[in-house]
Amino acid sequence: MIKSCWKPLALSILALSLLSACNQKSNENNNASSTAVSASATGNGVTVSINTARGEMAVPENPSKVVVFDMATLDDLQALKVPVAGAPKKVLVPYLQQTLETVNNIGTLFEPDMEALHALKPQLIIISGRTAPKYDELAALAPTMDMSDSGQDLIGDGLKMLDSYGKLFKKEAEAKKLHDDIQNLLAETQQAVKGKGTGLILMVNAGKLSAFGSSSRFGWIHTQVGVPVADTSIPAAPHGQSVSFEYVQKINPDWLFVIDRTAAIGEEGKTAQAVLNNDLVRQSKAWKENHVVYLSSASYLAAGGVQQMKTDLTNIKAAFTH
Repeated sequence: MIKSCWKPLALSILALSLLSACNQKSNENNNASSTAVSASATGNGVTVSINTARGEMAVPENPSKVVVFDMATLDDLQALKVPVAGAPKKVLVPYLQQTLETVNNIGTLFEPDMEALHALKPQLIIISGRTAPKYDELAALAPTMDMSDSGQDLIGDGLKMLDSYGKLFKKEAEAKKLHDDIQNLLAETQQAVKGKGTGLILMVNAGKLSAFGSSSRFGWIHTQVGVPVADTSIPAAPHGQSVSFEYVQKINPDWLFVIDRTAAIGEEGKTAQAVLNNDLVRQSKAWKENHVVYLSSASYLAAGGVQQMKTDLTNIKAAFTH
């Protein structure tokens, strides 16, 4: 009786052993497959820790197919000679146009073209404030870095972003040289503006004026370049404080810093210079002394990018030196 029961039992144990061995082999194959997919997704499998607007993020080192929804980033990558696979093409920053002509169109800064992105299969997506509401949707497609700046420290944030891209794309020496160039230019500009009077920052849009103070996105002119504020009561607001021509006459700044939003976004309308050329503004010290500095369109569309910082610092320095 014992002998007859032993044979089926032995066969059952053997079957279980074989099944266990098959399962273990299958798991090993699955793990190997998973590792291969991970290595493929990250290129060489190495990641770099990058400080983003959403905290520290491990990003694949030197990804080969990058798409960009942030013009300051495109500015930096162009300066670092990092190729870009896709970007919104209808953005009017003159010095970026040649690069934009060569990339795939992936929608607008506000509305990504998900179909185009799926077809492109990017290894990394870089966004900022205008595209930030679409973060979750984009992050489901590929690793997505939100590089929105703080809005309080344009040059400081811009230099940190440049350093991050130098590390990410293995261009640290190139990034350091650009970083040092901007730091030196900032120091020269700070020296040029010393003791030259107060400033008022104005945005002209469709014939209307908005004033920006030291806590605004354009406040770097006061806080980092060092031009004293003509009106310390301007509140911090994303779109500035609506003001009149009479206001400019009353505040009477020594210098005007002007952003022409209408021209920057390609809309029809009077230029900022034409809008400001009226009886009230002409009575201000700034206008009488020809102390009007027109900031680049990039200061609105690509703020914090290498070329934007260089261009506007150079123009401010030149205006205050002559």
